[in-house]
Amino acid sequence: MSALRGLWPEVQDTCTSLGLMLSIVLSVALARGVLRQQMHRPVAHAFVLEFLATFQLCCCTHELQLLSEQEPAHPTWALTLIYFFSLVHGLTLVGTSSNPCGVMMQMMLGGMTPEIGAMRLLAQLTGALCSRYCIGALWSLGLTRYHVSERGFACRNPIQVDLPKAVIIEAICSFIFHSALLHFQEVRTKLRIHLLAALITFLVYAGGSLTGAVFNPALALSLHFKCFDEAFLRFFIVYWLAPSLGILLMILMFSFFIPWLYNEHTTNKKE
Repeated sequence: MSALRGLWPEVQDTCTSLGLMLSIVLSVALARGVLRQQMHRPVAHAFVLEFLATFQLCCCTHELQLLSEQEPAHPTWALTLIYFFSLVHGLTLVGTSSNPCGVMMQMMLGGMTPEIGAMRLLAQLTGALCSRYCIGALWSLGLTRYHVSERGFACRNPIQVDLPKAVIIEAICSFIFHSALLHFQEVRTKLRIHLLAALITFLVYAGGSLTGAVFNPALALSLHFKCFDEAFLRFFIVYWLAPSLGILLMILMFSFFIPWLYNEHTTNKKE
């Protein structure tokens, strides 16, 4: 009985954190619904949708990171939450990418004009920065024992390997995720969301202890803004350039190298 009483505060804090994340998701869903009814200008509509999507993703990830740090000996719980909230984001943030690399991929493949791409990038960066200060304000309320406002403004360096290895890890994660995103488009929506959530969970499991496996520049800016301030070049290379390099390599491979290889093979067979 005493053991159960000792566990109760932790259970209560966990439930409060989960409730906070679900409240953010519901608030963003409500805002998206109102926006759909009231805003009829396509560019402004797309900007606000991208802002809200990035805001939701970053806020929930801040809270997920906090929860995972409280149970480092039980990573399964954290991975379960990552999978669950990846599903939630996939279901509720349809039509947005919440990731500058996703916008870059669409622009390079010709699916988005540079003007729309720049507008979406601005919305994502604005949402990422706003989420950081919003979550700091929520933590200052002290809803749980772990909610401390100062925590959100401290640099917690997630890079546990040297710079070349960190660049390779983030580039590979970005390459794999966006390759799947590109090739899962023909898969049924419900199945695609589960597949992408499982892939995100696997990538976090594989690279989370090394670099955090963020592969999202906007999310990295929100999570590690103070670290960007203290070691800008290192964090810029790992969390901005490396994922962009992964996108570039992915497009070169699937749009140029593999078609060229196929044409060469076909030509040789004819000869």
